[in-house]
Amino acid sequence: MATIPTTMQGALLPGNSTAELKEFPVPEPGHGEVLLRMKASTICGSDIRCIYHEHLGKGPEGYQDVIAGHEPCGQIVKVGPGCRRFREGDRVIVYHISGCGVCNDCRRGYMISCTSEKYRRAYGWQRDGGMADYLLAEEKDLVHLPDELSYVDGAQVACGFGTVYEGLEKIGISGNDAVLITGLGPVGLATGALCRKLGANKIIGIDVIKERMDLALELGLCDEVLPAGPDNVEEVRRLTGGHGVERAVDCSANAAARATAIRATRKWGRIVFIGEGGTVEFNPSPDIIHDQKTIYGSWVTSIWRMEELVERLVRWNLHPADLVTHRFALSQVADAYALMASGRCGKVAICFDEELRS
Repeated sequence: MATIPTTMQGALLPGNSTAELKEFPVPEPGHGEVLLRMKASTICGSDIRCIYHEHLGKGPEGYQDVIAGHEPCGQIVKVGPGCRRFREGDRVIVYHISGCGVCNDCRRGYMISCTSEKYRRAYGWQRDGGMADYLLAEEKDLVHLPDELSYVDGAQVACGFGTVYEGLEKIGISGNDAVLITGLGPVGLATGALCRKLGANKIIGIDVIKERMDLALELGLCDEVLPAGPDNVEEVRRLTGGHGVERAVDCSANAAARATAIRATRKWGRIVFIGEGGTVEFNPSPDIIHDQKTIYGSWVTSIWRMEELVERLVRWNLHPADLVTHRFALSQVADAYALMASGRCGKVAICFDEELRS
């Protein structure tokens, strides 16, 4: 391992649609902690919505002016005392919520839902995240990254792909199913990629941005894409023999798109909401009750399911890095966030070392 410097660069999000680089001391791992050399840190839409433009979160779940980035992946360069599994040199993904570890939700593996106001801290929100040269992480938050996957692959598992996989496991996807995806940002594109590997019979996407619609087709993630509009429900039914889809996944957080996801789903179908924020209006009797439909909510995933996803990505030879359209060095972090905020891209990654040269 190379010599570890004493200082590093890290990016803060002041909440005015900019990103600022500042110098920080390189942290020293304490008991049960490791120091990672960052290799890839991808930008999540929730960072744009809740931090980059303005700081929306309040209280213990709000952004605490820490180093940004909750999709980190890197290599361990130093191990603190008390670590039990991981060693120097290991390649790891960081589950992006560090929970207390002892509440009921943490014991289920869903640290995203940790109930401890004192100990629940998200990387990039309440504790320093991955937009820096180095990251201090707790060993319990790590997932092993196999050699078959790149660090950019792993960074997307940390949030986007893990979140999608959880939602799809709740509604079940098989060769029996036509699937509608509303919203073809990085989470929607990840949904298409995973639905394809899970055997979906037909995948239909809806979005408002041409670049994302084109990318969904170019990468073979959707069979059909539709521009968002008032006729979407009828268009989806026409593409599915008049019935509608068996499964629908909303990744848009848009009220009209969510209503489309509900109404374009056939009788006995299942809908999962993944996109954060926004509202939706629907009529319970005709839209849900009479057609025996089920709506699921799904928030991030559990750490055991993230490990399962990593194993399946290798088995399927599926590489989340294929969704990355732009890679930037840390010195270009302001440009990276501005591009992600524009929406005219796939996934955007801050990369280091070999991942920047890829």
